[in-house]
Amino acid sequence: MKHILFLTFLLPSILLGQHTIKGVFSPPGDYDVALLYKATPTVSKYISNAEIKEDGSFAFKLDSTATNGIYRLVYAIPQEDYNFDIIYNGKEDIEVNFNSETGVNFVKSVENKLVASYTNSMSKVTQSIANYFSQKSKDTMALKAIFKTQREAQLNFEKAAKGTIALEFIKANKPFIPNKALNVETYIKQLEYHYFDHVDFTNKTLQSSSFLQERMLNYVFGTTDQTKNDAENYRTNIDVVWDKMKVAPPKVKRILLVDLWQQMADLGHDSVANYISDNYLMDIAIELNDQDLVHTLILYKDTSIGSEAPDFDVKVKENGNLVAKKMSDLKLAKNYILVFWSSTCSHCMAEIPELFEFVKALEPGQVKVIAIGLEDKADRSKWEKTILKLPNFIHVYGEGKWDNEIGDSYGVTATPTYFILNKKKEIVDKPINLEALKDFFESVD
Repeated sequence: MKHILFLTFLLPSILLGQHTIKGVFSPPGDYDVALLYKATPTVSKYISNAEIKEDGSFAFKLDSTATNGIYRLVYAIPQEDYNFDIIYNGKEDIEVNFNSETGVNFVKSVENKLVASYTNSMSKVTQSIANYFSQKSKDTMALKAIFKTQREAQLNFEKAAKGTIALEFIKANKPFIPNKALNVETYIKQLEYHYFDHVDFTNKTLQSSSFLQERMLNYVFGTTDQTKNDAENYRTNIDVVWDKMKVAPPKVKRILLVDLWQQMADLGHDSVANYISDNYLMDIAIELNDQDLVHTLILYKDTSIGSEAPDFDVKVKENGNLVAKKMSDLKLAKNYILVFWSSTCSHCMAEIPELFEFVKALEPGQVKVIAIGLEDKADRSKWEKTILKLPNFIHVYGEGKWDNEIGDSYGVTATPTYFILNKKKEIVDKPINLEALKDFFESVD
């Protein structure tokens, strides 16, 4: 009985303390809590959270149910931006230090240190190649020696990683290594051509990590043809990436393409974001019956630069009377500013009067402001009092606030939000703030 009781107390401690992931964040005052997820090709499963102590230290205890694979440690919000991957092989404790300036350093973990060592070693060889070409050296024997070092380093790391999860990343990262000396132009072209040679988009380990996203983005944004503009380069590179990733499952392709689409949208490359949608992503959204994504893509395209602005009803003064018209029928100015605001938004209440003064100082007939007040029904009286101070604006009452048809048609999720239209009511700019709006008009001849 004593032995049974002993095992009863011992087993939970064994199960709960099989391995640990611990470390230190610095500077410590910048972090409060860390979250740990087990990553899979399509979702991340929440495992646990750990308080980050005053000295920046944290620790996770993994029980016997923790399977090997890729884990993701999140340390700030938004989670998709502030995280890093950890290889857990189910056999070892892991210790890591993270600094906001220098990044991740694995103190303890054979597999993670192996990948880090590989990355560091190959980066040094790449730098040697760059130095050789930048010095315009004619010593082809020296270049061949660098390539030999690179080839041997790759082979040695693959041997050292045999039987580990780390091997998947070392093999996938294998660069193009020439067997002879090449000039710089040929070498760069060959690097680009062979960039995805060893990247298997069907590999579940790679799918579970951030590797495929990083590889994709590095190629799209890092491969350039000087004879093309940015948008042309991006479209060409996206086609190459698609040709490589099309073997992946639809849900994986969705994740990768949404990431790329969002990058282009965030950078203001509307035409490229819509190219991704029109040629690849919309078909995947339909295949997966992802109605939310379908709606998002359509909405973005409808409010992209160059698109005809979604129409809505307005009331304008003609001969002293308010007359109902469609926004698209207005012929009052060379440009129109649509501003979505709210009388309960303190930032709006500071910015809208500034917008009023800015527009008032412009040449007559250059700009007309259409101000859509996104308001809760209970706040209508406050809105009515506020617009009395803005007599030259065309005011539209947007009842329902975030559940308003006009706001929804423009994808508005924050106030103030600006759109600039030309006289044809085509969207010509989407300034992120009032200063950007001013810059637009100050740059117009």
